Amino acid sequence: MVNEDAIVGKITRRLLPLLVTGYIIAFIDRSNIAFAKLQMVKDLGISEAAYGLGASLFFIGYLLCELPSNMALVKFGPRRWFCRIMVSWGAVTVLFAAVHTTWSFYMLRFLLGAAEAGYFPGVLYVLTLWYPQRHRARTVAWFVIGSIIANIIGAPMAGVLLDLQGSLGLAGWQWMFVVMGLPAVLLGIALLWMLPDAPDHVDFLCAEERDWLQSTLAAERAAMPQAPFHNPWRRLLDPRVLMLSAYFVLFTLAGYGFSYWLPTLIKGFGVSNTVNGLLNMVLWIIVGGLLWWVPRKPGRGDNPIRVIMIPSMLGGLCFVLCWAVPNDVLKFVFLCAGACCVVVGQPCFWTLPSRFLSGPEAALGIAAINSLGNLGGFFGQSIVPAIRDATSSDIAPMLFLAGVLVLRSLVTLIPVRMLSIRESG
Repeated sequence: MVNEDAIVGKITRRLLPLLVTGYIIAFIDRSNIAFAKLQMVKDLGISEAAYGLGASLFFIGYLLCELPSNMALVKFGPRRWFCRIMVSWGAVTVLFAAVHTTWSFYMLRFLLGAAEAGYFPGVLYVLTLWYPQRHRARTVAWFVIGSIIANIIGAPMAGVLLDLQGSLGLAGWQWMFVVMGLPAVLLGIALLWMLPDAPDHVDFLCAEERDWLQSTLAAERAAMPQAPFHNPWRRLLDPRVLMLSAYFVLFTLAGYGFSYWLPTLIKGFGVSNTVNGLLNMVLWIIVGGLLWWVPRKPGRGDNPIRVIMIPSMLGGLCFVLCWAVPNDVLKFVFLCAGACCVVVGQPCFWTLPSRFLSGPEAALGIAAINSLGNLGGFFGQSIVPAIRDATSSDIAPMLFLAGVLVLRSLVTLIPVRMLSIRESG
C-alpha cells in the first residue's frame, strides 16, 4: 500500500526547490524597481507619477504575453519553456543598467513583463500535474512565501547595492540590476538538466507510486463538472474565469501597491538605504512566518471566509491606523500587520481555479486569471505615486490601499457562492 504523504514529500523535495527559487528570482527582478526608485527618479529627472507609470508597464507586457506563454508551455514542456522564460527576463534585467532616458526605462519594463509572462501561472499549471487537490493550497503557499523570501533577500541586498553609488563609475541602481539579473540566466540554463516535465517516467517515484498518483489525479479530474464544450480557448468566456480574474485584481492592486510604496514609506523614517532594506526584511520575515503556518495542515488554508475575507477587513483597519498614528514605531507595527493581511489569502485563492479547470484548459484558464488579475499591479503602481504627487504625503496612499482591502473582503462571498465552497479542515 502506498504512502500518500511519502509520495507528496518526494515530489516536493524534487520540484519545489527549483521552482520556488525561480519565483524568488522572478519576484526580486520585478520588484527591485521600488528600491531603484530612490535614486532613479533623480537620475532620470522624472516625477513620482511618471516613474510609477513606467514601473507599471511591466504588467502590460505580462498581460499581452501570458496566455500564449502558457499554451507554449503545454506544447514544449516545463523544462524547456521555463528555461526560455528565465534566460530572457534575466537578460532584460541586466540591460536596465544601461537605461539613460525615460523612454528606454519604459521600454525595458514592458519587455521584462513580456519576458517573465507565464512563469507563475505555468508553475500553478504544473502543480496540477503533480499534486492532488488537498495538497495544493499548502504547495501554492510555498510560492507565495517565495515572493516573501524574495523581499527578505532582495530588500537588504538592494539597500547594500544602492550604497555602492559611484563604485567603478556605476550608480547604485546600475549595480543592483546587473547583480540581480544574472541568477535568472544561470538557473534557467540549469533547469534543462534538473527539472522533470511530468510524472510519467521519473525515477524518484517507483511504478506503484506513479500509478497511484496518476489514478488519483485522473479521479479528481473525472469528478469535476464537465464543460459543455471542449475548446480550451472557450474557457476565457467562462463566467468563473472572468469572476476570478476580477477578484484577483484586488489582490494585486493591494499587494503591488503596498510592496512598491513600502521602501518609500520606510525611507520617510529618516533611515539609510541599508537600514531601509533591513526593516523591509524584518517585515517580510513576519509575513513569511504567517504564510508558512496558515496552510501547514492540509485543508486548513482552503476556506476563503477565514483566510481572505476576515484578514482583508483587518488589513484595511491596520492601514487606516498606520495613516492615523504619529509615531514611526507604531506605523511600522501596523505596516507589518497590514502586510500579513494583504498576502495571507493568496494560497487559498490559487486553489479556486483547480476546482473547475484541468488539463490544457487549466493552463489557459490560470494564465487568463493571472494576466488579467495582474492589471491590479499596473493600477497599483500608477495610482499610489499619483496620490503621493497630488497630496504631497507619503502616507496618504495607505488610505487608498485600505479601501482596496475592505472591498476585497466584501466581494469574497461572490466566489464562495459561485463555486459552492464549503467550510473545510
